[in-house]
Amino acid sequence: MPKKMRTILLISIITLNGSISFTQSYNTKPLHINKPFVLGEIDEIYSDILSETRVLNIYLPVGYNKNDTISYPVIYLLDGSADEDFIHIAGLVQYNSFEWINRVPKSIVVGIATVDRRRDFTFRTSIKKDAESYPNSGQSDKFITFLEKDLKPYIEKKYAAKKRGTIIGQSLGGLLATEILLKKPALFNTYIIISPSLWWDNGSLLQLDSDILQKGFETPINIYIGVGKEGLAPTVNPRVMEVDANVLADQLKSTQSKHVQVIFDYLPDENHATIMHQAVSNAFKVLYSK
Repeated sequence: MPKKMRTILLISIITLNGSISFTQSYNTKPLHINKPFVLGEIDEIYSDILSETRVLNIYLPVGYNKNDTISYPVIYLLDGSADEDFIHIAGLVQYNSFEWINRVPKSIVVGIATVDRRRDFTFRTSIKKDAESYPNSGQSDKFITFLEKDLKPYIEKKYAAKKRGTIIGQSLGGLLATEILLKKPALFNTYIIISPSLWWDNGSLLQLDSDILQKGFETPINIYIGVGKEGLAPTVNPRVMEVDANVLADQLKSTQSKHVQVIFDYLPDENHATIMHQAVSNAFKVLYSK
């Protein structure tokens, strides 16, 4: 067969095969019906303290079985709605608890879905303009009681959960986590505080004389404070957020108690909007790694 004819025949065969493959691919039907990809479960709890139902997004570790004798640490996540921080923080917990990484123990994540951050995460302010701008603010005492009296007992009863646990809060959530740390430190054993809005009430939390600073404080507490390039706070009196976070860390480090560990982490490449994921990753590394 002449060379030219062989070439034409080869091209024809390739073209035919391609057409057949395209037709087969086009006519292929899916073998299975699409199914939801389940990351966790949605729970609800009614609180008499808050007079409302709160949504909880729950991540359970691989191998979880409530009937086993194993109990798991719990990570309580403020701003834990599905469209907030729950998905990527649960992902960090899953990733860091892989056996070949083993940076974080297998843990339950409880994402507390947000209803009203200004109401739940702030205490009463003496700054008149802030109080007028946010008339629902100043009810953190109720939310802290909800955590202590409603949520934690509920989780510890329903799930194979250890007591105390970790709390993660950023921005106003970081303000709330700081308030709990200073007023009721034994409520959690680990505090991950990120970009806390300590400017609220002109930084009055920084003036609080807490039990955690005293020599007689004997409850083991681990604290991570992460902050990025935050800049001026959105308040009447000028305050720089990273300066306030640094002051908080220095005050906590000055404690006379030998049972308090404080880690301050400055992330200059992150800002208030981008810091959460990287800071939590850093916190897991320094707080849990052995």
